[in-house]
Amino acid sequence: MSEIESVSAVEILDSRGRPTLLAFCRLADGVTGQASVPSGASTGAAEALELRDGDPKRYDGLGCLKAVDNIKGEINDALAGRHFESQAELDHFLIELDGTENKRRLGANAILGVSLAFCRAQASQRSAPLYAHLAQLAGLGPRLPRPMINLFSGGAHAGGQVAIQDVQIVVPRAGSIRQTLEITSEVFRAAFNLVSERYGMRLLTADEGGLAPPFETSEAMLSTAVEAIKLAGYFPGLEVSLALDVAASQFYSEGRYHIDGNSIDRNGMLDLFYEWCTTFPIVRLEDGLHESDWVGWQQLKKVLAGHTLTIGDDLLCTNPARIRRAIDLQACASLLLKVNQIGTLTEALEAMRLARKANWQVVVSARSGETEDDWLADLAVGWAGDYIKVGSITQSERLAKYNRLLILEATTDLKLTNLPTAG
Repeated sequence: MSEIESVSAVEILDSRGRPTLLAFCRLADGVTGQASVPSGASTGAAEALELRDGDPKRYDGLGCLKAVDNIKGEINDALAGRHFESQAELDHFLIELDGTENKRRLGANAILGVSLAFCRAQASQRSAPLYAHLAQLAGLGPRLPRPMINLFSGGAHAGGQVAIQDVQIVVPRAGSIRQTLEITSEVFRAAFNLVSERYGMRLLTADEGGLAPPFETSEAMLSTAVEAIKLAGYFPGLEVSLALDVAASQFYSEGRYHIDGNSIDRNGMLDLFYEWCTTFPIVRLEDGLHESDWVGWQQLKKVLAGHTLTIGDDLLCTNPARIRRAIDLQACASLLLKVNQIGTLTEALEAMRLARKANWQVVVSARSGETEDDWLADLAVGWAGDYIKVGSITQSERLAKYNRLLILEATTDLKLTNLPTAG
């Protein structure tokens, strides 16, 4: 049992220079925990609501002082002096305190900050590493996830020079996190040399660190990724594969997808993905269709079966109700787990368990607006994520998570998970 003495928060900046918050939790025995909350760019309509100030005089209305004040005021008043048996008890208390279906009153950012800070405090109280405490919460044996690492970016992460949001690297045969990052670094350097020669550009990166040259088409982005793998001395599809974050809802309107100068319908997108996934070594495809097109997602999973695993992000929003629907409809094959989409650790854990029960893979994901906090790496390890999706290898808010994985690999007996590469 843990008694909370106080909770507090401060407004900080994320990796895009936009406000977010850092929450603090102090227990009655003097143990403390803190955690910063990430924020997304391409957000799903069903996500829990981050509370923003709406004051155009500060950060174009994106300030988080209201959420900070909610933690320091109403949430602190409700928690101070109260005992909690578990993480679940705290999180359910916060959900009831907010009283809305999407946490819009107190703010999902405020609620998640307190949820995470309490978790860290409890881990410290047990003198346990955060990953081990999270593993105990989940009832799982921890393991190292395989990274999916950004190479090229477009869409909402890079100004939309191409519609597709991210092309990522997967190193399926790597025996360690260290080897994965070594190989990725070689491919990244090769890719930079290619785009530097073709576009005359210096190292310009998108929100999550991916290279962002002015590709004329999505296929040009994919073919250049394959060239980079070969230039680095690796065999595409065998030693290094690709994963694709389409973020299709971002370029969808009135029943059409506007991509590479074309306007196509659902069937056109299905045909396009089949062509890409049989031409390029794409083993994972995320958010291929609009977030509300449940029928289309059923078809997409069937079309790509045996070639590429479909991942739901905006479709699912780490929301247990949407995950149950996707399982019933067989509309997906993998969950992209983003804790801030749902707003508490307990609800995210429920989402993960539903996915596991359906034999889905789980990809634990960061957001485009991140901080130097590394709790996500511990979460991916403690909850035995199949993959971790953090971003590229060029920015400190991303490297904080990769470096944490390297430290855990070097100082524990944790092993990298072995997974099939195709759908």
